[in-house]
Amino acid sequence: MSLKGLLSLRNSAASRLLRAPVASALSDGDRLAMLDELEQSGLGWFWASDASGQLTYLSSAIASRLELPLNELLGQPLVSIFTAADREGRGKSLPLMLAAHKAFSGMAVHAARRQGGAVLRLAGHPLFTQDGQFAGFRGTGADITDEYHREAETERLTRFDTLTGLSNRHRMAQHIDATLTAFKAARRNCAVMMIDLDRFKQVNDTLGHAAGDELLKQVAARLGRAIDRECEIGRLGGDEFQVMLPDIDDRGVLGDLAMKIITMVRQPYSLEEGRCVIGASVGIAIAPHDGVTREEVVRSADLALYAAKNGGRAQYRFFSGELENETIFRRRLEQNLGTALSEEQLFLRFEPIVDAATQSVCALEAHVCWDHDERGIIDEEEFAQIVEGSSLAGDVGRWAIAEACQRAALWPESVRVAVDVPVSLFLADDFVEHVAQAVNAAGIAPARLELEISEAVFFGDANIVDHALAALFKLGVRLTLDEFGSGYSSLAYLRRAPFDSIKIDEKLVAEAGRDDNRELGLVRAIVALAGALQMDTIANGIESAVLLESLKDCGVRYLGGPIFSEPVDYDTIEQEMAGGTWKIVPGADRSRRARRRTVFRKIQVIHDDYAYEVTLRNLSKTGALIQGLADVPKGTQFVVDLGGGQLAVATVIRSNGDVQGLEFEQSLIEDGAGGLCTRNRVSPYAIAAAGSPLAALGPGNFHGIEQSGAIPKFGYAMPPRADLG
Repeated sequence: MSLKGLLSLRNSAASRLLRAPVASALSDGDRLAMLDELEQSGLGWFWASDASGQLTYLSSAIASRLELPLNELLGQPLVSIFTAADREGRGKSLPLMLAAHKAFSGMAVHAARRQGGAVLRLAGHPLFTQDGQFAGFRGTGADITDEYHREAETERLTRFDTLTGLSNRHRMAQHIDATLTAFKAARRNCAVMMIDLDRFKQVNDTLGHAAGDELLKQVAARLGRAIDRECEIGRLGGDEFQVMLPDIDDRGVLGDLAMKIITMVRQPYSLEEGRCVIGASVGIAIAPHDGVTREEVVRSADLALYAAKNGGRAQYRFFSGELENETIFRRRLEQNLGTALSEEQLFLRFEPIVDAATQSVCALEAHVCWDHDERGIIDEEEFAQIVEGSSLAGDVGRWAIAEACQRAALWPESVRVAVDVPVSLFLADDFVEHVAQAVNAAGIAPARLELEISEAVFFGDANIVDHALAALFKLGVRLTLDEFGSGYSSLAYLRRAPFDSIKIDEKLVAEAGRDDNRELGLVRAIVALAGALQMDTIANGIESAVLLESLKDCGVRYLGGPIFSEPVDYDTIEQEMAGGTWKIVPGADRSRRARRRTVFRKIQVIHDDYAYEVTLRNLSKTGALIQGLADVPKGTQFVVDLGGGQLAVATVIRSNGDVQGLEFEQSLIEDGAGGLCTRNRVSPYAIAAAGSPLAALGPGNFHGIEQSGAIPKFGYAMPPRADLG
């Protein structure tokens, strides 16, 4: 720019900025000096461009702030020098404004070649010649770097979790809303996972909130590593996380991913306050099968998560229409737990613990069960899931100790009774007093009561824990360190506490049963450690003869598990101990009983566009057994409707009267809860295209088939049983 042009620009700026009457008394030199001072102070910066958009003038202070040579900027297109700051989301605004030849203000930009540096706010005003021709822009600039970053941080705090850096609840809701809205129009799938940490509260309460915060940070980092595909991960608050996975409905892939998350989360954590292990449960829902809106899909994933936690934790579940009734009933059970205590609906079953040398029962481990007036018997496994985390866990523990002592009074004095102690009960002020009362009321020797104490109690107040342990030792009851080898294990616990025995974690025992020399080596190390400290060792959950012999070779003294006996009732104990000694010979044919599940249920099979209602007798990954149709030849193909949009193509490979054996074209997959499901489901969008409402398929209801007018090829051998399913 010529000196004349520069003076013209500055004079024009001066006339706008300096409107006091005294300004007219200033010489051109004084005005230039004043503008120089104004530019150098940062209170006013100026820029100009010609009609083609090339920069013709720029305050040297701006170039200095941008850390770019002024001579390299002049003559360059303005849009190549500045670019909109990302947070503004206006990447195209500056070129559009310049092209429109209209005034603009408040444009946040930074140097295109130095993104992340200084941020400026530009304003510009177009200039026109006397004949109306566009002559370029004149404008001002201001440094807003600090203000910009403060606003960015404020905005970030409203959208991201301050602890983990993940998306927060608000941002996840917005993101899922927007995604599902767009995906509905495009008929695309989207999965949502709800993840809840198991035993986190226990760590938070015992190690402190600082340790809990650090643990959450490490969990967030592991989630990021576990999910190696496009996703959005958020922390909703507390120990609850959420993951959105677009364009996926393959439940095989989702199940593998959920299991990977569970496996990574349960690996040990090293914190400043100590080492700990937690777990994770995962609920999975898929749009549009399990809902179309965010509210529907998230609610479905929540129900699946609740079912996963109730199913034993450290597992995943897919949503199904049956979960809602299951969830409602489970909550009702938790609410009725107080009634179960007051009305004496609880009872104990006892699992024998055998001396490895003599095969004699030396102890019976108490398990709490519930005789529910509507549900019937709720076994020890399901009851443990109901009571875990309940505010009544301590009350149930007190009842179990008192009841176990009363029952032990009826047994030979050589047999002990073992009771698991909830952490909340152990840390209660009156715990030791209650134990003493239970022993005295039953009239048994204190050494016949064996209290199984989790390592988690050591995360509590050290003074309370040490005082309780010393008082129990003085009382004379036996103490067992439970779940040793689960990840919390520390020699410090064994040095502090007067334990009589160590109970090896059942998961470690199970791994040792898979011919894992490393795990057996750990068992040997635990046995050697216990021997050095003059403690006994206990291993439970033994199912195979091979594992039994391996544990004996390792030197484990006390053994238990299905190979000896499942938990038994009062009458069985009375009969077995009638002779004074109860010996159990391990049975190679014994194994842990499978949890009872419904085997028979009604389903539909489809052939030649006609749907038949049959009874599903059993189901495996590769096939099924159905009953109800007559004269079905081998080689017949069916589409098996397992409900909820689950359709599996199958061929009849066996036919005997009204029973047919089917082989699936594509194998079923694990559903995370011991059941089976199809890898994919019929899309509700496909159903909508056929004229039905856009909604998930209902159980056993393949829309439109029976209305097709097809003639049935097979007859019913017997009426479908209405009482099944």
